[in-house]
Amino acid sequence: MVPVIAAFPRMEIGKKIKNILVKNGFSVSALCTAGAQVLQHAELLEEGLVICACRLSDMMYQQLRDYLPDSFEMLVIASPDFWEEPDMEHLMCLTMPFKVHELVSAVEQISCSIEKRKQKRKFRRRERSEEEKRIIQDAKELLMERKQITEEEAHRYIQKISMDSGTGLSETAEMILQMMQNSKEE
Repeated sequence: MVPVIAAFPRMEIGKKIKNILVKNGFSVSALCTAGAQVLQHAELLEEGLVICACRLSDMMYQQLRDYLPDSFEMLVIASPDFWEEPDMEHLMCLTMPFKVHELVSAVEQISCSIEKRKQKRKFRRRERSEEEKRIIQDAKELLMERKQITEEEAHRYIQKISMDSGTGLSETAEMILQMMQNSKEE
């Protein structure tokens, strides 16, 4: 679930927004009146959604957007005459007055996009360092020599152990090297 930070200069408005969101299954992790408070809470979270007014007690929404990490989305609630067309990424506007279903729909849409981005990051392959590549290669060569198997078979062997144990490929290769060196010393 995507954490939500609500920020409005008047606490009673923030509480109303929070109640709507909580009743609709969203988690509001903080209720703030100032941009500085939002930034403090954002530091504690990996990602999230900030729902705010155009003007907070200490800054405008544009400044807050500039200071927020890119992993945060922002939903600005403003009257139509105050709203300027944004030229910012990760920003959406809901004009007042709005209906509850409009707010819920916007938050659902933003939450889905954050979750999709999170899934992409999760499955993105991490580039191995030269040291990790060397360890994997050494483990494959040792397996090929000791078990009389091909490089492809050695690689699949390391992959299988890695998957079964829930450890990374380089960690598994390192364990194999240590185990085989220990058995060689005995």
